[in-house]
Amino acid sequence: MKIVRAKEFQADRAWGALDIANMDGTTVRLHWTDQPYRWHVNDGQEVFAVLDGAVEMRWRVEGVERSTVLETGDVFFADEGCEHVAHPRGAARVLVVEKEGSV
Repeated sequence: MKIVRAKEFQADRAWGALDIANMDGTTVRLHWTDQPYRWHVNDGQEVFAVLDGAVEMRWRVEGVERSTVLETGDVFFADEGCEHVAHPRGAARVLVVEKEGSV
């Protein structure tokens, strides 16, 4: 049993993570960040849920960049092959569910 108080978590670096669970090769991690990540494509599907703060999520479809602002409580699903990057607006805490070892 584990209880995580997301609003209290702060990493020592951008995108630092607290490992919450590994369920048969699928990881659940809480990330804290105040800096953008980098454009990437995951090794599988990814669920990205904003637990605190706001994040501008950018993704490319057939070379065309799109974006939306995710607020607390919003969830972004990146299917396999979806190129994307997260840009927090200030400090943010996000829950990421993805294949173990994914980018």
